[in-house]
Amino acid sequence: MSADREGLKTAARSAVLDALTDAAVEYEQPDANTFVVKLPGEHKLWTTCSLVVGDHTLSLNAFVARRPDENHEGVYRWLLERNTRLGSLAFALDRLGDVYLVGRLPLAAITPATVDQLLGEAVAASDSSFDQLLELGFASAIRREWQWRTSRGESLANLAAFRHLIERTPDARGEGLAEPPK
Repeated sequence: MSADREGLKTAARSAVLDALTDAAVEYEQPDANTFVVKLPGEHKLWTTCSLVVGDHTLSLNAFVARRPDENHEGVYRWLLERNTRLGSLAFALDRLGDVYLVGRLPLAAITPATVDQLLGEAVAASDSSFDQLLELGFASAIRREWQWRTSRGESLANLAAFRHLIERTPDARGEGLAEPPK
């Protein structure tokens, strides 16, 4: 590897470390070129991002949601439409169908400010998309969870965003709408 390329990698690693230190976020560094960052959110409790300093680029991979249980076409269409509004990142699927945000920037463009911006985009896109992805791909599971918690008197606080799914649920005979639990 040329001295110029190694210098870009060293500068990129330093920029990532500076950005993570300035942001005071939780992270691990499993090897010299990899940083795993845990970013807090409002809808999604945490977004875990992996930043990898490669030979030519800094890549970001952030887990968003597991493979949807249902309505795959609707979920994937929503993700593709959402991609048109994202900046440096895009939604992607892994071989299992899990949803990620991915992005790559050239090493020469990496500064603490660009790393901060990239992480900000990742947490904003993940957090703002989370409820919609759950609603599109896991509505039946949400309804079952609501029913289970209600039957046991458990808290529904973290399901409150999905109350409208329960209010639209057909009753047991398939007629009308079941009254949501109070």
